[in-house]
Amino acid sequence: MNNLELAKNPKTPAESLVELAKDEDWIVRITVADNPKTPAESLVELAKDEDWIVRSYAASNPNTPAETLAELAKDGYWYVRSDAARNPNTTSETLAELAKDEDRNVRSNAASNPNMPAETLAELAKNEDRYVRRFAADNPNTSAETLSELEEDEDLVVRCNAANNPNTPAETLAELAKDEDRYVRRFAARNPNTSAEALAKFDEIFNKNK
Repeated sequence: MNNLELAKNPKTPAESLVELAKDEDWIVRITVADNPKTPAESLVELAKDEDWIVRSYAASNPNTPAETLAELAKDGYWYVRSDAARNPNTTSETLAELAKDEDRNVRSNAASNPNMPAETLAELAKNEDRYVRRFAADNPNTSAETLSELEEDEDLVVRCNAANNPNTPAETLAELAKDEDRYVRRFAARNPNTSAEALAKFDEIFNKNK
């Protein structure tokens, strides 16, 4: 088995992966950075690699420590920051900083992260970029108050995601059930928080539009 094959193999021992992380071939180092069995200490070193693609894979690995992700969140390459933004180990403090990033891909990934706090999601829900708002509307940490504000968003997908969010309150769902778009209405009708009264109105609208 060559080094690349060893780096890919999930059964490769941790001590072997530690050595492979120092390989001169960047493709081997990328593969090690992507391996779910790579130990944290190797990922810390790979996060400092001169090649941004290696750092990006390290930023994606669920074994990468939070402190290292905080450093990767400041990387000069947006792709690295974007991968750090979606990592489940990234802390709410780091995500709050990534939420201000100049790149929309970074902000979108930060908005989708389950560690993102509600107060930061409230800000992201007002972002000028619709893709960022879409992810904010979909996040399970987004508050009922913020979701209510998204009820009249100009973007269809934002409204669909708000209608589908388990935190959306009944009164907001009642309005979304009357939305001009049928997909928004359907998502609102399927939400368990939607009241029987709103569902009756949905059925009335649905029957009219048949």
